[in-house]
Amino acid sequence: MASFSPFRWPRIAVFSVLLVALLAGVDCIDIFHEWIVTADTSAIYPNTSLDQWDVGIHHDNDVVHVNVFNNMDEPLLFTWNGIQQRLNSWQDGVSGTNCPIEPGKNWTYVFQTKDQIGSFTYFPSLNFHKAAGGVGPIRVNNRNVILVPFPKPEAEFDLLIGDWISDDYRHIRQVLQEEWVSHVYPGVILMNGKGPYGSQYSTSYESFTVTKGKTYRFRISNVGTVFSFNFRIQKHQMVLVETEGSYTDQIVLDSLDVHVGQSYSVLVTANQDEADYYMVATPKLFSIDNHDSLVAKGILRYENSVLPVQGPVPDGPDPFDIDFSINQAKSIRWNMSAGAARPNPQGTFNVTNVTLSQTFILHGSREVINGVPSYVVNNVSYLTPSTPLKLADYYRNGSGVYQLDAFPVQSPNDIASYGVSVVTGVHKG
Repeated sequence: MASFSPFRWPRIAVFSVLLVALLAGVDCIDIFHEWIVTADTSAIYPNTSLDQWDVGIHHDNDVVHVNVFNNMDEPLLFTWNGIQQRLNSWQDGVSGTNCPIEPGKNWTYVFQTKDQIGSFTYFPSLNFHKAAGGVGPIRVNNRNVILVPFPKPEAEFDLLIGDWISDDYRHIRQVLQEEWVSHVYPGVILMNGKGPYGSQYSTSYESFTVTKGKTYRFRISNVGTVFSFNFRIQKHQMVLVETEGSYTDQIVLDSLDVHVGQSYSVLVTANQDEADYYMVATPKLFSIDNHDSLVAKGILRYENSVLPVQGPVPDGPDPFDIDFSINQAKSIRWNMSAGAARPNPQGTFNVTNVTLSQTFILHGSREVINGVPSYVVNNVSYLTPSTPLKLADYYRNGSGVYQLDAFPVQSPNDIASYGVSVVTGVHKG
């Protein structure tokens, strides 16, 4: 079974209608969903909530239809982060693929969660809209015929954690184009759109209730725009089991680094005394001294607990310890013996003896182009063309929209510039 779970987040509001159609004799269902998207451009605080969005998906072969009505005054697109658009990426929801949904218009996304399981997210992909919310979790679960490499948990919880800039996203977008601006730092880190436990500015905080002796699955995603974070639960260890559609070798962790856009599943066993315990996320590569709002705090509450949280929040690794992050990332390995979306193990398709046919060397940095701070790859900052690249390729072979192989693939250009990055790929089927 799988589902797009509802998530509450400020500023961008969605009103939805859901219809589900079963396909007779077929191991999948068609899901029809309607979103009406609006935006509030007034000053919104972290404890303001988003109307719920929910799209139901039952398993990894479901076909999803999401009809998006754009009632904002700006073009809009949604991207389904990590969902493979198998053999066809026309529904990916980014500027290089899809035409924007213009104000007052609608567009229906149709895609299949084919041969995928795991934890993913969705978010608006244009015009810095992600900083205004509109994000949510995606669950794609296994079909009944596929074994899962761990016992079924008592329950599953979506935990979307992200930094939040309290200023209006349009103003932030404008400020970031000024040459004198190097960064705009968020003022708070939220858990499922809720402020830190104990903060005078939080009218609500995130909490999950568990039963002693039971094991729970937490699907943790970083839906922010700036900070990576380290997540931990007071007096509890986590067993990492999955990341973005792949089962992992199961490793026991005291804390977990989650970078922007990443999603992980961990198992947590309620094996402590019946009380309340901190769930904490703190930013990486940033000093939290005098920035208590950047310590996201929620509560893991045991059923029948009468004891509030005790003591300080649990310590994590040094936020500037790069080796910790690198070594933890290296320790996360594919489970080569477990089946994921298919009965055969994930490691069935052996690629260890593949002969390399192409090598791309990509160097990321930050430059100023025409007075505007820009992120670049090989000194090229992506320029969104008026015609999406896939449409230009399909109908005009790119003529007038991009020049094939103009993008440097071995080393940076001498001078930073805007450009459309399309290179020739050698496909070996």
